[in-house]
Amino acid sequence: MVNFLRSSEKKSIIEELQKQFGIANLPYLLIRGGKEKIRAFSGSLSKEEIEKLSEVLRIELIGSYLLKNEHENEYRLSFDSCHMLKDQIIKNIIELDEQQFQHWIRGLDLDIKVERGTYIVRYKNDFLGCGKSNGEKLFNYVPKDRRLRK
Repeated sequence: MVNFLRSSEKKSIIEELQKQFGIANLPYLLIRGGKEKIRAFSGSLSKEEIEKLSEVLRIELIGSYLLKNEHENEYRLSFDSCHMLKDQIIKNIIELDEQQFQHWIRGLDLDIKVERGTYIVRYKNDFLGCGKSNGEKLFNYVPKDRRLRK
């Protein structure tokens, strides 16, 4: 069974993403995948067509992994959604220098002192996913298959 988010849930998520990153629009059908993960579907099928299809076929995953609900009102964007939403992201961006970039793309955490929270990491004009800070260190969430090998 495909678990679509209600419009009130979507509105709440957009409000939080606007506070966190400046994202004001998610032009996708949002689907809950598990407890915390939200997927985005932008295909030509309607919600009703997907539901009807799921009666005949077993649909486990549909759409792209968009974000994860880290805590009540805090979200972490997936690596790919940073690129999908890059034109809207205007807040909580950490700009890396060359040396930090080299460490980050290899999956290393960075010693960067910023307020606790979730940040979008960027090098020049490229978004490199999200990191989470404990105030002293920025923890790397780049998927292992997207990292450079040492």
